Amino acid sequence: MIRGFALALALMPGVAAAQAYQCSVPAGTDLRVRPDLPSKSEPQRLLPIGSYTLAISWSPQHCRTPDRAARSTFQCGSGNRFGFVLHGLWPDGFGKEWPQYCKATPLISQRTVRANLCATPSAQLLQHEWAKHGTCMPGETPDSYFGKATSLFNEVRYPDMNALARQSLTAGKLATAIARVNRGMRADMMRVTTDRMGWLNEVWICMDRKFRYTRCPAHQGGVKPNARVRIWTGKR
Repeated sequence: MIRGFALALALMPGVAAAQAYQCSVPAGTDLRVRPDLPSKSEPQRLLPIGSYTLAISWSPQHCRTPDRAARSTFQCGSGNRFGFVLHGLWPDGFGKEWPQYCKATPLISQRTVRANLCATPSAQLLQHEWAKHGTCMPGETPDSYFGKATSLFNEVRYPDMNALARQSLTAGKLATAIARVNRGMRADMMRVTTDRMGWLNEVWICMDRKFRYTRCPAHQGGVKPNARVRIWTGKR
């Protein structure tokens, strides 16, 4: 069975229709996952939830590196085209540490992987997000956790990233541009991450315990608002 999926952005002023993405999951796609377990460097932490982070990744930058693209054939090939993709919904603590790997979990089903692969285009990343983050959210199952994360992700709108890529840009300007097309969002409710050369990797959107946009804590991370940000779109 071929499952087609196309998501178009709402027709809001300043929102680029080019940010729609196209994705299909052929029946032969490898959906196998392996266990994702706590380790010495990533230990189990049982902490109360103080807030949440919705992490979204800029796919063109991920697929720019040949070795990454070779390991991410579904995301970077197969005729699929992604702009921002969902990294995950992360419960945060009340300080600098966050809960993780809260309980043992079996492998997520291939049905669950298939249902969410067009938002998070990596089967193993889906297993990782559920094991590390989803298990710390009380009462959640894999399907309800990914349903909540995908719903929040689908609500986010984006400015014209191709136009922004041609500008002299800072993290603060990028956050302001994203906030401008999202009701209730401000630039200080986001953190931007880049690689060492200043190329955009991710945007982290801060949320309170009711999943409303909120100001990010000072320890949230990301680059400084005046840091230069470059956006790789695959176009020269």
